[in-house]
Amino acid sequence: MKQLSIIIVNYNVCHFLEQALISVSKAISRLDVEVFVVDNNSADGSVEMVKTKFPFVNLIVNEQNVGFSKANNQAIAQATGEYILLLNPDTVIEIDTLEKCIHFMNDHPQGGGLGVKMIDGKGDFLAESKRGFPTPWVAFYKIFGLAKLFPRSKKFGHYHLGYLDKNESHEVEVLSGAFMVLRKSVIDKIGALDEDYFMYGEDIDLSYRIIKAGYKNYYFSDTRIIHYKGESTKKTSINYVFIFYKAMIIFAQKHFTSKNTNVFTALIHLAIYFRAFIAVSNRLLEKVLPVLFDSTLIFASLSSLFYFKDNGQLAADAIYSVVYKQIIPLFTGVWVLSLFFNGAYKSTATAGRLLRSFVFGTFFIASISYFIDEYRYSKTFLLEGSLLSMSVVFLFRSIVHWIKNGSFDLGENKNKKIVIVGSYRECERIDQLLLETNYNLNVLGFITTGNKEDVKGKYLGFTKQLQNIVSMYKVDEIIFCSKDLPANSIIEWMTQIDNTKVDFKIVPEESNIIIGSNSKNRRGDFYTLNINLNIIEEKNIQNKRILDVCVSLIFIFTYPVILWLIEKPRQFFLNSIQVLTGKKSWVGFTNTEQINLPQIKRGIINPTYYLEKSNRIPTSNIQEINLSYARDYNPYMDLVLIAKSFKYLGS
Repeated sequence: MKQLSIIIVNYNVCHFLEQALISVSKAISRLDVEVFVVDNNSADGSVEMVKTKFPFVNLIVNEQNVGFSKANNQAIAQATGEYILLLNPDTVIEIDTLEKCIHFMNDHPQGGGLGVKMIDGKGDFLAESKRGFPTPWVAFYKIFGLAKLFPRSKKFGHYHLGYLDKNESHEVEVLSGAFMVLRKSVIDKIGALDEDYFMYGEDIDLSYRIIKAGYKNYYFSDTRIIHYKGESTKKTSINYVFIFYKAMIIFAQKHFTSKNTNVFTALIHLAIYFRAFIAVSNRLLEKVLPVLFDSTLIFASLSSLFYFKDNGQLAADAIYSVVYKQIIPLFTGVWVLSLFFNGAYKSTATAGRLLRSFVFGTFFIASISYFIDEYRYSKTFLLEGSLLSMSVVFLFRSIVHWIKNGSFDLGENKNKKIVIVGSYRECERIDQLLLETNYNLNVLGFITTGNKEDVKGKYLGFTKQLQNIVSMYKVDEIIFCSKDLPANSIIEWMTQIDNTKVDFKIVPEESNIIIGSNSKNRRGDFYTLNINLNIIEEKNIQNKRILDVCVSLIFIFTYPVILWLIEKPRQFFLNSIQVLTGKKSWVGFTNTEQINLPQIKRGIINPTYYLEKSNRIPTSNIQEINLSYARDYNPYMDLVLIAKSFKYLGS
């Protein structure tokens, strides 16, 4: 019998899976272990990657996504280990994690399951490492915020057991499915995962059945793992709300009395609508509030300017009516629209983008006022209003940016300071790859593992000096090379260094992918180092959107003529509306799965559309053309493709 059977269920997270398997392979060197990967019909090259790089893995390939529970059960049926570890693919374990867990379970024969301390990609402790059962009252306190308000209360904070010290091991009720060590004999007795749960809730159900059978669940604090929380469903989305709370209802129906089930179900339905309302409101406020705020600032600035230019005396009623009811609203609306279309409402908006927005808006107002007498109020007022409004908007944005980031410089850090940690050779490799990309990074130097030959070139110091170097140089991001650094050391640095100012990334061994997450509430992400994609540059994203809007407006205004020249004119008009409202783009990728391509809006046509219509392109070339379009993108390419595919724009 094996000591341990490790089971990883994967669905389209190839790069995370690779890093997880690298950390697992280092942790099993002194153990008798078997590793299973169950792939739920991934389309990102995961299966090929596992076959090529990890031949020791027992690979189970499903032809469809059968869900988390069923996929785990497929491997559990084949497992021969005394213990079973259910492990998420978006994790990194320490080199001694498995040994420590096995020793703890051997010393606690009454233990049926075990979880460990988990941190996210910023080094912050994940509260779901230890949880209590979601009884109706516990769920009520969690749903309506009392658990967050009083996290250390035994009554209100029971969901995440906030009153238990995270740095000590405890007996707990619920373990996380991201890392769950299970005693095989217990699983044989109580059954494997309940397949009624497609995703979420299965870990709560299994934890409940372990305790009900007379065993104990433990939170083990003496080892740590990184969990990037890279689920396919973001926890802030409405979709997640429905999936998660549906799982809670299934749990209640299976394990609560009928009276409690009815109460719990009613509470869950209330929570669904409440959370959905909050999610929609937050998204709406995030998009609408900045626009309303700028509109108010610009309107107030123009009103104040008019008042003082009139020396505090209101002008004739006719002029007053025109200025306040037409001129000022027009100026405000045009400048706000110009801000929107120039990308001034993105987090990366700079002072230059604000200036461009007001310049474009001012020229547009001057142009229409030349043709419409009612709006030809005063060129001086227009110029002064433009300067005043721009100054006020810039001032308030700078203040807000200073409050949030401690800096008056708008936009993201244009000179992000980075250090690379690892052997000098691996640091050089990553540095060279970064130089070949579009990422706007400033690599200060290398922090090496301490060999004498490493003291050269971009050398800044040794790893034992890491914290001092980060503080001295005010480093923004640390890239760890996992080839040279044990996960234990990386995790220790992540928890010790001030993560409010520093981001962390990890380069898996022999890989051109950097993996990390810059927010506790954001799932893990990655970016490639070996490919240069113009289409994801900020300026091209914005220019592509402006082109889509302009082309859509032209098509809509000239529709009475175009409808006679195009196939499916009704669908063409609907396509124009969808592109204008941002639901689609005129040009997107060909509908095919391919890794290393960024997410862009679905296109009405694609780079191969007119060739496909004329049967002039073999399928084998589609991937290459997609990649070329992304790498070499400029707006002129879209214009050419739209022109060549013109008669098919109604498809």
